[in-house]
Amino acid sequence: MTVVVKIGGARAVDPEGALSDVAALVAEGEDVVLTHGGSTAVDETLEELGEEPTYVETPGGVVGRFTDEDTMDVFKMVMPGKLNTDLVESLQNLDVNAVGLSGTDGKLLEGKRKSAVRVKEDGKKKIKRGDHSGKIESVNADLLETVLAGGYTPVVSVPMLGKEKEGGYTAVNADADRAAAAIAGALEADLVVLTDVSGIYEDPDDESTKIDSAATPAEFEGVKDAAEGFMTKKVMAAEEALEGGASSVIVASANADAPITSALEGEGTTLEPGVLDAENAATEVDQ
Repeated sequence: MTVVVKIGGARAVDPEGALSDVAALVAEGEDVVLTHGGSTAVDETLEELGEEPTYVETPGGVVGRFTDEDTMDVFKMVMPGKLNTDLVESLQNLDVNAVGLSGTDGKLLEGKRKSAVRVKEDGKKKIKRGDHSGKIESVNADLLETVLAGGYTPVVSVPMLGKEKEGGYTAVNADADRAAAAIAGALEADLVVLTDVSGIYEDPDDESTKIDSAATPAEFEGVKDAAEGFMTKKVMAAEEALEGGASSVIVASANADAPITSALEGEGTTLEPGVLDAENAATEVDQ
């Protein structure tokens, strides 16, 4: 079994328990690919440099980062630099032979660059240019499988490798949840998304309303209706992971005891491939 683990970058997420759990799983012979976010660290570094982070809202209501050239330079410095190196260092101290990789290494994460994005400002739809972002279209699974077969544990960070319209490549930002989803799909792995809440709640303000699982399209509709704010992107990523071939997706707390193991044993919110059956059946009928 291969497990892809995504550690969130929110300030409230403590990675220590997850890293210890990675070490325990690796010692038991499991293959683990660790991925991570880091938006908070990027924002803090921008502010230290006197720059203001820029977030935009899409016409569909999803809020995301706008990555201009200066922000991209900071992003490259923080994500595959300090954050990735810190995680590799911590794993080495836990006797895990970790290898840090960015999405640009070996064309690990590749897709087209988006230099312009559609946004909604003051109720109006606009085109904002100068963005350095992209959507992952391919994963070099062979590279990850080679690293795993050699007894190493990959620690993967965006940026991804973005194809320019005029040819060539540029390192560009990509959503870390969706990067983890693409990797889990390519490896047909279980995806564990660790964040600062214990799962997806029917009422975002009430932990007692946690949704334990979704295994049917109707149940998944309930999950999508419940997701708000940052959780919206995680649910989108979960759907992409399952569509790509992931065995399951679990959204769970990074701050629980043995968070990865407990998530795989049923803690958090588990989403199974069956949530896509109706859509697949409809597609087959249409064809």
